Amino acid sequence: MSKKIALVSLVIILVLVNWSIAGKEKQLTSGKVVYLHLAPVDPRSLMQGDYMALGFRLADEVYKALPKTEDAKRWGHGVASSDGYVVVSLDKRGIGSFKGLCKDQVLSGDDMKMRYRVRNGAVKFATNAYFFQEGQGEYYQPARYGQFRVDDRGEVLLVALYDKDLKRLMPDGKE
Repeated sequence: MSKKIALVSLVIILVLVNWSIAGKEKQLTSGKVVYLHLAPVDPRSLMQGDYMALGFRLADEVYKALPKTEDAKRWGHGVASSDGYVVVSLDKRGIGSFKGLCKDQVLSGDDMKMRYRVRNGAVKFATNAYFFQEGQGEYYQPARYGQFRVDDRGEVLLVALYDKDLKRLMPDGKE
């Protein structure tokens, strides 16, 4: 009997994992492309091993717009852990800029909502790191934008890093 329960549990877990993967793959192919400015980072601490720590200018603007709480201030930051949406306005190149926090308002044609998360007093979009093969850090040093795919619900996935001219950064020109 316990073998049957274990087998059924395993099948359920595999179905759920594959469902999640299929959803992310769909988002990567059909999500709307948005570029976000990387926040200024001290280049001496930008590369740490085989990943790049990421911060986004939009995250800084969201943080400034969020209400500050006394309880969170006692823990060393002014914003409590939470999730929400920000309204982002897109320019002709697809670069997103802060328009305001989303309060279920109707969005105009060039606006979209993006989900953010506040953890330990910091606003995050999808991830705060970009991983790559060891020894390839030099290819990513000119990074100025992160490219995201955003679905209809505002969920975001980081796809790649781009330079100031929106050219994708890849080792040896690989795609």
